[in-house]
Amino acid sequence: MNNSHRIVAALAILLISAPALAEPSFARAYKSQFGYTPSCNACHKDGGGTPVNIYGQQYKDAGSNAGAFAQIAMLDADGDGFLNGEEAQAKANPGSKRSTPKDTGDWLDLSNLIPKAVQAEFEGITTYKPLDAIFTDKEIDRAKSKGVTLTEADETTIYIPVADRKPAGTAIIVPGVYENQQFFVLLATDRQLNVTSVRALEEGRADAAEAPELYAEFVGKPIAELPAGSGDGSVQDAVNDTVKKAGTMLLVRLKK
Repeated sequence: MNNSHRIVAALAILLISAPALAEPSFARAYKSQFGYTPSCNACHKDGGGTPVNIYGQQYKDAGSNAGAFAQIAMLDADGDGFLNGEEAQAKANPGSKRSTPKDTGDWLDLSNLIPKAVQAEFEGITTYKPLDAIFTDKEIDRAKSKGVTLTEADETTIYIPVADRKPAGTAIIVPGVYENQQFFVLLATDRQLNVTSVRALEEGRADAAEAPELYAEFVGKPIAELPAGSGDGSVQDAVNDTVKKAGTMLLVRLKK
C-alpha cells in the first residue's frame, strides 16, 4: 500500500470511528449542565472553528468552565427576549435569534453543523463527517517536532466530506493573529491531504491577512510540506504560520 492509499484508508477508518471521538470542552460542559450535546452553533457563528458568537463570548468571559453557564444564565445573548438559561433548558440555541423555546428550529441537526464556507469548497457533496480534534500529548509532541506549537486549547473540528461512502477530502478552520488582530483561515485538501484551497474567511479583524495572493503558494502542496513563517513579523509571516498550523493539525490527527 503506497502513502496516498494509507492516508485514504486512515480517513475511512476515522469515518467509522467518529462517534467514539471525544467532544470539545464546551460541548462536554454544556452536556453536563443541560443534559444534551449542543451544536457547535451554540458557541460559534457558523460551526466549529469559526469566530464565537455573543453567547460563546459570554461563556469565555465568564471563565469557560461549567460554572460559567450559571453566571450567564440570566443574560440574553441573542437578544430574542429569552434568557440564555431558559433557552438552553428548552433545547433552543441561546446564541441564535432563529431558535427560541417556542420554536427551537433545526440547530441540532447534523446538516447545520457544517460551516457554509466548508460546504462551498466541496460542490455537490451533501454528506459530511465532523470530527472533533482534541489533541493528545503524543499529537502535541508530534506537532512540536514539526515546528508547530499546539496546546489543549487548540481543540477544533475537522470536516470530512463524504462521496459514495468514501472520504473526498478534509477541511479545517484555524484562527491566526496579525498585529494583535485575529483572522481565520480555511484550509481544504483532497483525499491524499494535498491542499486544494486555502483562504481567509471574512470574519476576522485583521483585514491585511485577507488578500488572496497571500495564500496562492500553498495550493497543490502536501500538508507535510507547508512552509513555516520566517519570524519577520510580516502579514505573510502570520499567514504562513497559521496555514502551517492548520496543515499540521490535520497531519497529526489524521495521519498516524
